[in-house]
This record gives sequence, C-alpha cells and structure tokens, in this order.
Amino acid sequence: MSNGYEDHMGGDEAKDAKTNLIVNYLPQSMTQDELRSLFNSIGEVESAKLVRDKMAGHSLGYGFVNYLNPSDAERAISTLNGLRLQSKTIKVSYARPSSDTIKDANLYISGLPRSMTQKDVEEMFSRFGHIINSRVLVDQSSGTTGASRGVAFIRFDKRAEAEEAVKTLNGQKPPGASEPITVKFAANPNQVKNTQLISQLYHNQSRRFGGPLHHQAQRFRFSPMGVDHMGGMGGVNVPGSSSSGWCIFIYNLGQDADESILWQMFGPFGAVTNVKVIRDFNTNKCKGFGFVTMTNYEEAAMAITSLNGYRLGDKILQVSFKTSKGHK
Repeated sequence: MSNGYEDHMGGDEAKDAKTNLIVNYLPQSMTQDELRSLFNSIGEVESAKLVRDKMAGHSLGYGFVNYLNPSDAERAISTLNGLRLQSKTIKVSYARPSSDTIKDANLYISGLPRSMTQKDVEEMFSRFGHIINSRVLVDQSSGTTGASRGVAFIRFDKRAEAEEAVKTLNGQKPPGASEPITVKFAANPNQVKNTQLISQLYHNQSRRFGGPLHHQAQRFRFSPMGVDHMGGMGGVNVPGSSSSGWCIFIYNLGQDADESILWQMFGPFGAVTNVKVIRDFNTNKCKGFGFVTMTNYEEAAMAITSLNGYRLGDKILQVSFKTSKGHK
C-alpha cells in the first residue's frame, strides 16, 4: 500500500514540491471534475486527482492538484485553505514529496508524567526539528476530564530529526518525572511484516500498563448489553460514522490482544479517540474482535486499507468500517 504521496510525486521533485498540493476534508460527494474546476479558478491546473477507494470506488475525501506555476499553487493555499464546502472545511497544503528523508518520522513515546500536556511534550521535542503533529493519548474511561495515559505520538518533518530525538531522549527522565521515558519509532504496519515486533509490543505493554494482561481487563471491562459505546448511531446510514468519529471494526484478534496493541497499530495513521477490545465476561480473554474510533475519515480509510489482511501473531486481521446494523 503506497501512502498516497508516492503515487503523485513524479518527475522533478524540487519543482513539484512547489506546485503539487494535497487537499484534505473534501465533501464525500465532490467529483474529480469539481475539484479541478474549483482549483482552476485560481490558475492553470496541470492535473487534479481525487483519491478513491480502489475496490468500492467511493471518494476517500482527499485529492491532489498540480499547478503549472508555483505562484498559483501558493495563491490557492492562501485563497482556498479553510474554505467551507457543504459541511466540510477543506485543508489545502503542499503535498510532501515521497523521498526517504521524510518517511517514518513518527515517534511513540511512553512513560510520560501524567501531568504533561500536549504543549509540554511539544516543547520537550521541538528542539530536534519541525513537528508536523503531536498527540497525547487520554484515558477515555476516566470521564470527561480525559486523564493522560502517559503516551504520546509525535510526527517530525524529517526522519533525521526523529532519529535525533530518539537518540537524545530515549531512557531519559523529563523534569518532574520519577521514571525514564521510552522514545521509539511508531510501528509502521507497512513494514512490520515480521511478528517479532508485535510480540515484543505485547510484553512491553503488559509491563508498562501495570502488570499482567488480566489486570488491565478489569479496568476496561465492557458490557455488550450497555449503551452503544460509540454514541450517536441512530438514523445515520453512513457505515461506521458517528458523532464522535469513524468506528472501525477489527476481527480475528488473538485472545491475548489488549487495548495497547490497537493504539500501537492505529495511532500512526492519525487521531484515535477510543479503542476497545471485547472480552469474554468470565475468562477476560479477548473474544476475537475490537473497535477503534478515529476522528478523520481519510485517516480511518487509510488505516483500514493498510491493516486489513495484516498478520498479527498467527492470525490475519479483518479490518473494516463498522456498519450500523445491529447497533440500533
């Protein structure tokens, strides 16, 4: 599975970098022709490509526009970024070239003091380079306050910056921390073809989140008879959509699977708001399936495309949008 950028960044990359735009959060119904004519209103468009699901053919909500002149591309960003189309606010920015210097610059940080905010974490890492985005995971079960889980993801602009951060900060104690933090590259599912990393995640995670897996199961117990934990499904026909994001269904998990493995697998793709492993009430073992909620449709679709058919341990995962039937 390529990452979308690679398909569209051909030719002279230095030139392309100044004319090639990525457009995110497009309305679901928008066509490639409409995308082209919108951007043609700024200047001459060399190519416009709406990215669609390869199998089902529906729009993935983002596309690429390449101008002939860099000045038009610059003007398109200043004019069209933040434009409201239907219920969406589109985001227009330069498409980043697919060179190896920017690949895999996403870090997974754990063991952070619970008091550290996203701003604190960014301050700690910003001296290594330009941070594209960052996220501190919060414990959804702790009510509306959302206490930090002591885990964060940070994506740098360049791989070298991320490497420097790992070298310098892994095993260090941040101010006010009693334990050293772990800083490592986030699992990139496209590369993790070997199961070694995943089994290593299991062992690390069970230590890191307080003892054996069955202790965690107590904290995360979920009653299938309870309220639909994704909220707001009533009367919505879009598969997996809800007021809180896009719900993804993961089937064929091993019985030792836990929440942390889902964070690790889906986190690198974008904003994850909630993960849930469904457990047998008596044994506390995973019943083979779980749910992940992601905020952004494009990122959820990318995660599904990349992880469906992915081998976890000795099982092949099935990953898809949750359909609303059966959850009235």
